[in-house]
Amino acid sequence: LVLDLGAGGGAITARLAEAGARVIAVERDPRLAGRLRRRFAGEPNVRVVEADLRQVKLPRREFLVVASPPFSLTTALCRRLLGNPGVRLAAAELIIQDGAARWLASPWPRDAETAWWTARYEVRLASRVSAASFTPPPSVAVARLSIRPRPTSPAAQRRLRMLLRAAYRRPGAKVSAVLAETGVIGGRQLLIRAGIHPGAMAGQITGEQWHRLALLSGSRLPT
Repeated sequence: LVLDLGAGGGAITARLAEAGARVIAVERDPRLAGRLRRRFAGEPNVRVVEADLRQVKLPRREFLVVASPPFSLTTALCRRLLGNPGVRLAAAELIIQDGAARWLASPWPRDAETAWWTARYEVRLASRVSAASFTPPPSVAVARLSIRPRPTSPAAQRRLRMLLRAAYRRPGAKVSAVLAETGVIGGRQLLIRAGIHPGAMAGQITGEQWHRLALLSGSRLPT
């Protein structure tokens, strides 16, 4: 099951359907949604939904996203897909503005929100996309962002949330102080096992390191 969020004229939807995917094409513009319905009227594996990607109901089962959403909605879309632990996103390939792709794929999160996203998902700048791929060509550089979930558990996500809240209240504090503040024991040894320098500041920790720390802290947090 694949969602094309912001399907537009259906270029991505068509390729997904050709590949045999079951596609839900989401488009807010009534005129474009009507075109999509006519274009895919004979495709039983394509369903067109006229809705805003910020509000459309997401599937309860696992799903993929392959989309080129409106650039202005990139942050809102990431909040929907990456922010809610209940969303069953199996993977995503997004065509977005290059600048947004760069900050999302940066190993060092810029705030607690992006740390939450990148600790739970591997976010990678996959490739640049030529302006010639678009009609009309965009006025900004464009890139493909590849997103894959990291292995985790509900308990690890709760620990991660607690760690990040403490860390980003004082990003200049040592991460060892964050562990002490949240009641995590193991200190230096735990940090070393997670690949974190014991003297590192909370704001210097990568999304991948936060992920490892949340997993390894396991039974080390008070109940």
